[in-house]
Amino acid sequence: MAVDLSKLALRNKIEIRELNGKRIAIDAYNVLYQFISIIRQPDGTPLHDSHGEVTSHLSGIFYRTIEMMENGIEPIYVFDGIPSKLKERTISARIKRREEAYQEWQRAKSEGRIEEARSYAEQSARVDKRIVGSAKELLDLMGVPHITAPSEGEAQASVMCRDGAVHAAASQDYDTLLFGASTVIRNLTLSGRRKLPKKNVYVDVSTEMVVLKETLDNLGIDLKRLIWIGLMLGSDFNAGIKGIGPKTSLKIVREVGSIGELEQHLKKRYGAEFESDPREVEELFTNPEVKRMEQKDVESMFTAAPNVGDLIKFMCEKHDFGKERIAKFAERLEKRSSSKRQKGIDSWM
Repeated sequence: MAVDLSKLALRNKIEIRELNGKRIAIDAYNVLYQFISIIRQPDGTPLHDSHGEVTSHLSGIFYRTIEMMENGIEPIYVFDGIPSKLKERTISARIKRREEAYQEWQRAKSEGRIEEARSYAEQSARVDKRIVGSAKELLDLMGVPHITAPSEGEAQASVMCRDGAVHAAASQDYDTLLFGASTVIRNLTLSGRRKLPKKNVYVDVSTEMVVLKETLDNLGIDLKRLIWIGLMLGSDFNAGIKGIGPKTSLKIVREVGSIGELEQHLKKRYGAEFESDPREVEELFTNPEVKRMEQKDVESMFTAAPNVGDLIKFMCEKHDFGKERIAKFAERLEKRSSSKRQKGIDSWM
């Protein structure tokens, strides 16, 4: 599971238009899971084309990316590479949970429990190589840059932000803060009116900005201690300490000065120990395996124009989307891209 810092991080609601002119590195897998989970039929069945291939993610990427670009955002999608060995247990647990949710989904659907079926269906969502491949193909046709990280995509996006290559990292996961992202955008592709699971209640989901320095200053700690909090709460790379929540973990890190002292404190005060070496996890967050990039490297990626003809063929002929609507949005994409490129040319004249 990702680190839950929701009760500690300072989250500021923003309008998407406030990100006009900003380059944002987006945790691609995070977004793909969102779209695969949410964009479904009432009984939980994801969108499919006539060949039976899932297309929910294509719909989400296409429309949401164009919306972002029309609000002046310059997105760059960052895909996962080879996962860290420390993540093996998390991956295995997720696979098991998804398989169990899939069985519950099928059972609820066959029994006509539609609301429950959809909830289980969302929990069963998975992203495979075909989904990733088609997402990258779509982005290429749209002229939207993307990269594949050596390891964790959220780490790559975070370090790009930390190093100033992009303005922010976009992800639902607070791990981005532990990786040192100076600015994190949440709900960038999820904002809008959403129905709560198993309830006939709708809520407005707003885009949020979390500034690392503001959060650290508010908590009165440094990044090292925020990572220690993550270790106690549990992350994708380690199991947390049972019974210790955000407030207690914050109190603890204010009282210790090293990982060793943290271990001693937990053992003496709570009779608890980490299941794995916390130093390895701390090192992963502090020095993740990433490709180092500068602003000029990112700048060079924003040069491609959308291939509207092939884009329409890909979406409509290959994946059965309605041509009229796709063509309309493709035209808006081309207009936005052309305007952006012209602005770039004018800046040199």
